[in-house]
Amino acid sequence: MSKRVIAVNAGPRKGWNTDTLITEAAKGAESAGAEVERFDLFRLEKYTGCISCFGCKKEKNKGRCVCRDGLTPVLDAIRGADGLIIGSPNYLSEMTASFRALYERLIFQNLTYNVEVPCCNERLIPVLLIMTSNAPDSMYQGLLRDYQQTLSRFVGPTEVLVSGDTLQLKDYGKTDWKWTMFDPEAKQKRHEMVFPRECEKAFELGASLLKL
Repeated sequence: MSKRVIAVNAGPRKGWNTDTLITEAAKGAESAGAEVERFDLFRLEKYTGCISCFGCKKEKNKGRCVCRDGLTPVLDAIRGADGLIIGSPNYLSEMTASFRALYERLIFQNLTYNVEVPCCNERLIPVLLIMTSNAPDSMYQGLLRDYQQTLSRFVGPTEVLVSGDTLQLKDYGKTDWKWTMFDPEAKQKRHEMVFPRECEKAFELGASLLKL
């Protein structure tokens, strides 16, 4: 029986950086024999982050978010999966609100508030966390370290892939916004020279995900 990997895109732009890296990672997982099911958070039915109802703290619901909305199928799929690929662009030095909504509910359902056994998830699965940003990679080491540690503790061993200084537009010259902060030629050159290597890395990490 083949292994099952869930791929989650927490970014809104189809065909761009985050979406592309997640797709490559998913292809890598498939090349290793896994079946991949994909969710795009910006295309789901309405959902929220954790509503602090504490339903998941009742013994009968332990490890299961009881809030029923557009994220329920995603949480159920992850709970039954053998691996998770999840990616988000960086917005204002954080992951997207869509990522945070899933992250809150994914983690909190497994948090027991019990000193002896702080996590009730007895089925840890490997995770590949992908983040893209128009800023340099080095700006987010602390943020990603915190996410990596928390995901490793409550979901499973987590690898991180960061793609910084990304290309945001096909042609910066056609915009009316005058983004003088960026060097369009440097952005394009990086996209042509570096981003393909990051896609290869995403594929490799996806292929090795279930070996973590």
